[in-house]
Amino acid sequence: MTTSPSTSAGVPARVLVAKPGLDGHDRGAKIVARTLRDAGFEVIYTGIRQRVEDIVATALQEDVAVVGLSILSGAHVALTGRVVDALRAADAGDIGVVVGGTIPQGDVPKLLAAGAAAVFPTGTSLEELVTGVRQVVERAEAQ
Repeated sequence: MTTSPSTSAGVPARVLVAKPGLDGHDRGAKIVARTLRDAGFEVIYTGIRQRVEDIVATALQEDVAVVGLSILSGAHVALTGRVVDALRAADAGDIGVVVGGTIPQGDVPKLLAAGAAAVFPTGTSLEELVTGVRQVVERAEAQ
């Protein structure tokens, strides 16, 4: 039996699910948001076509542990780097950034180098996603 993902204070870990850039397809992001919610996370979903600045502002306002980026447009490396850099510039580099969507395996190392805490490429199961996000929260709590 797995435990509910929570912070050291015992409250549910908060995850922001965001669709950066011009990508208008959000079915997968909504499935991810619902799956994480059902796994015990508190989920904030921003909707489609979000600017990096707005994603970071929402992450700070909502005091999230993780920002999850759902990207299908092919701009995943650039957008992930911009979100990570903007969080660091806002003195919020402790917020984990995870990215999923239409991501070729060959881009996984590039995303990790850009600062992603975890990458969920095409074909990742929802169970793997939940486990991976839970691990990102646990690593952040351990620091």
